[in-house]
Amino acid sequence: MSVKVRTALVSTAGHCKVACGFCFRADRAHGFLDTATYTRTLSRLREAGVEGVCLTGGEPTHHPQLRQLVRLAHQFGMSVSMVTSARSVAEVIALSHVTHLLSNVTVSADSQGAMLLGRTTRTAASGIATLRAISTETKILHVTCWSLSDDECQELADLVSEAGVEVQFSPVVLDERALRRDGKSVQDYLVQQHLDADVLSRYFNLSDRYRAYLGELRDLQLPPTGGERWSCRSATAYVSADGQIRRCPYGQASVSVHAPRASIRQFLSDPAQDRVTPDCAAICRSSAASDDRAASCAAPA
Repeated sequence: MSVKVRTALVSTAGHCKVACGFCFRADRAHGFLDTATYTRTLSRLREAGVEGVCLTGGEPTHHPQLRQLVRLAHQFGMSVSMVTSARSVAEVIALSHVTHLLSNVTVSADSQGAMLLGRTTRTAASGIATLRAISTETKILHVTCWSLSDDECQELADLVSEAGVEVQFSPVVLDERALRRDGKSVQDYLVQQHLDADVLSRYFNLSDRYRAYLGELRDLQLPPTGGERWSCRSATAYVSADGQIRRCPYGQASVSVHAPRASIRQFLSDPAQDRVTPDCAAICRSSAASDDRAASCAAPA
């Protein structure tokens, strides 16, 4: 079945200083998305019926022409959102210059256990501070969770309630290599996801979609013997910083934005050939912050 592509996740930069140990980015490289490639991308996506773009990275606030990227999307009649880890003064200033032009901003954060696992410093408190410093229609704190405690969840609930921002959660997603590196089995990993969900549910109104998502991750990690992973069902395309359009960030099939218009339209309208993996399930879900179906948590209890 073909799913109509309505939005696109656009990588504005190939690098990121955060370098999370559990990062599931599909491609990493140096350099930035150039405006000529980006403009052509917007034109081709709009012709294919894409209605909005989400700017991501690497870190989008590092792009030297960030404001122009946002304005160009508006010129093509597209809504623009952003996913960022902005924390430094320079990053928050760059973000503040464009937030009034964005439909929503999602600031990424990690729980204490996730920070330890991924060797990051993206605290929820610092993410809230970034959201407080900007002005945009919708502010979202996205927390990657691992080994949560009641005290941590209570503190987070208080922070979110006081700041008046939306909150979403995702479990840490580890591939087989990361599991081996950290000495964890798949079963250990899946059990921890559900333990964390139980703790979260005592302080937040977890949506049914979040529970269903954990079930999907379990099925992806433990596929039935001889079974086949299901086909990509995402309505979000992915555009890499070098101008390659893919239906899945991890997919092998792609089309260049410099290809003929008909080829791009055909690529985006044909049924996706990619099979869903835990990594792509995580990145597609995180990119759909404004989609109610993907919301992890409605509001603090």
